[in-house]
Amino acid sequence: MIATTRNLEALTYYATPGPFTDLSAHSAIVRELPEPLPELCRVVPGLIVHPFLAHLYGLEPQRLRQDDLQIRSASEILDRVLAVDPRSLSEPRPPERRFVGNCRHFTVLLCALLRARGLPARARCGFGAYFAPPRFEDHWVCEVWDESRGAWRLVDAQLDAVQREALGIAFDPLDVPRTQFLVAGDAWQRCRSGHADPQDFGILDLRGLWFVRGNVVRDLAARAKRELLPWDGWGLMLERDRESDPAELALLDRVAEVTQAGDERHAEVLTLYDSEPGVRVPRVIVSFGPGGDAKIDLGPGVAD
Repeated sequence: MIATTRNLEALTYYATPGPFTDLSAHSAIVRELPEPLPELCRVVPGLIVHPFLAHLYGLEPQRLRQDDLQIRSASEILDRVLAVDPRSLSEPRPPERRFVGNCRHFTVLLCALLRARGLPARARCGFGAYFAPPRFEDHWVCEVWDESRGAWRLVDAQLDAVQREALGIAFDPLDVPRTQFLVAGDAWQRCRSGHADPQDFGILDLRGLWFVRGNVVRDLAARAKRELLPWDGWGLMLERDRESDPAELALLDRVAEVTQAGDERHAEVLTLYDSEPGVRVPRVIVSFGPGGDAKIDLGPGVAD
């Protein structure tokens, strides 16, 4: 099966970079990397280490470069990687010399590398079932167009051999089952219908429908190629403890629906994102960090 005219517009859109996935400044070294997806998925975890899983690599989390985590763009990720170790990106770094990033950084870097080759890819924000079952943990993966299937498949670039063994992963990270990763809209619908407990969704002690609501908004933004950090907030996410009113619930229900729909509704996804201030990423957002909330100016180009 090949792409049809129905989804050609979406595939063209996701084959080009957005504000956080533009690697034109590193085009020469990116061209040197292997092209097959399995090879790229070996490159990415050789450059990044997750602070929550640092112990698996013999590292002490408190000694990691925590400021890496605040970097949003793939280009700046590579700037940091090369500043620490200027070798070819295809050379795995020792864990202590890797960029310190979370699932969103793994996902955005893979997405950027694929788009740099003109291959359709998009970041998805949602919840993984394979970290602390039966709970669903806050997580990001990459959705990659599979031309042979004529469909999108989920790819988790974070799951290297070390993590697969530690977590007992039985599936192929290059083809994550939809039952193992729920996009945020799916989680929202399950919670809203009573088929799932909102307290099963989140991370650490941050759980509940308010958390799912935030990921619904983040996933829509990612579909518009605005892949913000997991703790960035704007619009409907700014007031954690307030109850959503009926109009807001209806909007979130619609976001959940269209972000799970087929590519025939791609234009509707972007129109919804552009038309609703509560979900559209503004130039100035709030970063909810352990050191306190901070306003961040994302600069020109993000809110355009």
